Amino acid sequence: MRNPPRSWTVLLAAVCALLVGQAVASPRPQAVLELYVSQGCSACGPAKQLLGELAQDPALIVLSLPVSYWDYMGWKDTLADPLFTARQKGYALARGVRRVHTPELVVNGVLSSVGSARDQVMDAIHHATHGQAPVAVGVREDDGVIAVDVGAGTGEATVWLLPIRRSVQVPIHRGENAGRTETYVNVVRGMISLGPWSGPRASFRVPLEATKSQGADAYVVLLQQSQDGKPGRIFGAAKGPGL
Repeated sequence: MRNPPRSWTVLLAAVCALLVGQAVASPRPQAVLELYVSQGCSACGPAKQLLGELAQDPALIVLSLPVSYWDYMGWKDTLADPLFTARQKGYALARGVRRVHTPELVVNGVLSSVGSARDQVMDAIHHATHGQAPVAVGVREDDGVIAVDVGAGTGEATVWLLPIRRSVQVPIHRGENAGRTETYVNVVRGMISLGPWSGPRASFRVPLEATKSQGADAYVVLLQQSQDGKPGRIFGAAKGPGL
């Protein structure tokens, strides 16, 4: 068999090098789903199961955000972060609601439903994906740096990088779920502000190492509005490689 022309060999090598040195995210997601859960919540099981199903849809970004306000029930949530509790309360205040609950699902930063109520959840996703087109957000990796590119749009927002742990199993020894092993998908392990966005195209850079906290093995990027310090509409989002 004849060897391929040298020009083809060089081109193939260049393409392979590009693919190795630069990871490109999946197509633009249409909705971001945030599930607020607790290891002390006996009603959260069906919501976590539904979230796991929805995680298979490439048009969605699904996130688990464990909260701490059920810790007094006899089991301290091992994944909870006060940041997530404050974020959920911020969403509630933005809607004029004073109380929070689990499991709550927030879609695109504005629509709320009971996380285990499949019909409510699917209705919220439908409304989110048939509304205003999201702002384009792209991510790529090169030489240990994450490059985030945000397209042009209208409004003001902040670009956030969220380290993610794709799957976590937690054996629970006390409280309402005692004796069970709970599985969580896409658990958020922090929120890193990359900077503001005010409409024009913009680019941001952050070391890949910043995504490695608390066992994280993936990440997402959110472009999110803030209203008087409370989280608001998510204008756009992107998945990092592996999600």
